[in-house]
Amino acid sequence: MPITITDPGDERLRDFVGLTDVKMRRLLEPAGGLYLAESEKVIRRALSTGHEPRAFLMGERWLTDLADIVEEAEAKGVPVYTGTAEVIEGITGYNLHRGALASMHRPQLPSLAQVLDGARRVLVIEDVVDHTNVGAVFRSAAALGTDAVLVTPRCADPLYRRAIRVSMGTVFQVPWTRIDPWPGGIEALREAGFTVAALALAPDAVGLDELSADPPERLALVLGTEGDGLARRTLGQVDLTVTIPMTGVVDSLNVAAAGAVAAWELRVR
Repeated sequence: MPITITDPGDERLRDFVGLTDVKMRRLLEPAGGLYLAESEKVIRRALSTGHEPRAFLMGERWLTDLADIVEEAEAKGVPVYTGTAEVIEGITGYNLHRGALASMHRPQLPSLAQVLDGARRVLVIEDVVDHTNVGAVFRSAAALGTDAVLVTPRCADPLYRRAIRVSMGTVFQVPWTRIDPWPGGIEALREAGFTVAALALAPDAVGLDELSADPPERLALVLGTEGDGLARRTLGQVDLTVTIPMTGVVDSLNVAAAGAVAAWELRVR
């Protein structure tokens, strides 16, 4: 330990190979029971929340900065691979300028009841397919007092490498799970004592400032996908629709920005 790699085709590196191939990532990460964490900060956050590593791949100079992780990996029998920048780029398909990758065992998601236990403010991400937006929503949730995040069945994977990186590893800190079926899961939220609100444009929408002046005790706020917004079925089942009052010619914000504004305004004071 560490194990120096000179051949990018080394079979032992199969967790890290083909990262620029979307089909390969989808095959390896969700179906294979693993995800990839990139950068020292993200890896440390994953480890601090109890996630178990399968293997590490890091540049030679990072062996010193991550010496404690290397030592712990050696004690647990987790392989640490290293090599020159050229070799690592040949393995991953890109310049690993953040120094390190970790292949992590994908944890079992908690139940909906476990995630909602004690929560008062919840964000629901409906069918958002851009991993950057998913990661940004999680980062805002962590920073602005949201207790939990729920993702619908067709929403992008929060443990996708880009989503993890954009979230700065907060996907490991904020309790989350998938809510399935959807929008049938709205009834489960109500049974748990939540008022379910949709963030959308509608003639009968309540202003965000009006809702925040007298908010419900437990609130689940649904954020819609980037292009089409929330599904009609969803809008037909929620308790109310909320909109962010805006000026000028702009009538909407990016889903991650809108989620951040709403999370701040509706935070428990």
